[in-house]
Amino acid sequence: MNDELLYYFNPWYINQKDIVIERWENMKMRWIPEWLKDISLEPFSLNFIIGPRQVGKTTGIKLLINKLLENKDPWAIFYYDCSNLTNFEELKKVIDYYLKIKEKRNIKTSYIFLDEITYVNDWWRTIKLYIDIGKFKDDVITITGSSSIKLKGEVELFPGRRGNGKDIYVYPLSFREYLNIKGIKINKYENILEGMNNLSGLEPKIFEEFENYIETGGYPLSINGYKDTSLQIISSIENEILRSRRNLELSKAIISTILSKAPSPLSFSSIGNEVGVSYKTVEDYIEIFRRLFILDYALFKEKQIIWRKERKFFILDPFLAKTLSIWTNTEFLESALYEWIVQSHLKRRFGEVYYYRNSYEIDVIASNLKIEIKSKRAHKNYPKDVIILDESNLPLFLAVI
Repeated sequence: MNDELLYYFNPWYINQKDIVIERWENMKMRWIPEWLKDISLEPFSLNFIIGPRQVGKTTGIKLLINKLLENKDPWAIFYYDCSNLTNFEELKKVIDYYLKIKEKRNIKTSYIFLDEITYVNDWWRTIKLYIDIGKFKDDVITITGSSSIKLKGEVELFPGRRGNGKDIYVYPLSFREYLNIKGIKINKYENILEGMNNLSGLEPKIFEEFENYIETGGYPLSINGYKDTSLQIISSIENEILRSRRNLELSKAIISTILSKAPSPLSFSSIGNEVGVSYKTVEDYIEIFRRLFILDYALFKEKQIIWRKERKFFILDPFLAKTLSIWTNTEFLESALYEWIVQSHLKRRFGEVYYYRNSYEIDVIASNLKIEIKSKRAHKNYPKDVIILDESNLPLFLAVI
């Protein structure tokens, strides 16, 4: 660590503008992420911001720093991109360098942002030690990392050491969030059917923007029309898989099978038979994909969860689905895409989603909701408590989730 690097990552020390903020200001579509409100700024706090790459974690942090600079001593704010570090000893040197500045300038409370800490082997050792010996007792520490920070269970290594800190998960924009940045402000409704009925007059715009959302998903770069967004996401996924010490070609084969068979339920064994590996190997890879925010699944639920039944896999964003299609050279059905969007939205809203199949099928069960999704208008009779979503109302449903 030296002064040149210090000023590069913290240009506010020398009254210069941050390049990330300049890029954000030059974007056609820009917004302040809602998740910034959830970050605890009350000392002592240890915040973790976790999510896949390309969803705007770094930009969000820089926007928060920009806000803090309005009424805080610039030297009380420290940012470092940890992707150029390799181990906890290097991280310790970086932190020590700043803490000396803090002491010299008689700063009581610092706001320390350590970005992409996933790259630093055993990073938690330095942070845990400094919390235990009181180095951060008056500070706010915010750590960001890609999903593999969660793969190793490192967040769980800080019991009783979080203070007021929060865990914040950052995803691509939901459709409601997407509408908000397009100027269509819609609240999240507890009673979803009531919310859908309150959209009178907004329907044409909602349907128009849903077609756009299917194309761009919720990634800032794709929303702004950056042509290489898919390549950046693919590169990020490949890097994360390799960092997890898994095989890229097998990863492609498993995801390809899921895309091609969707929206049909699948078992680990059936996927394994398709790609030529054991169900245990498939289960291991699926868990990696879940923790990397690539996909998730719904379990079968009747009166209770039946674990041995097949799972309904779903991709977590429409643009990500199209990117995975490019990566694996595999097409998927339009009906599957609609189902994935609903499943992923309800998973975020309620935490868990399930499905049911008997004489009729319920694609998604979430909380007290039972939902069947059709790409065209439905004709089959369903029980009265099942919500049927098709092209006539699906965007309206998503708009209030």
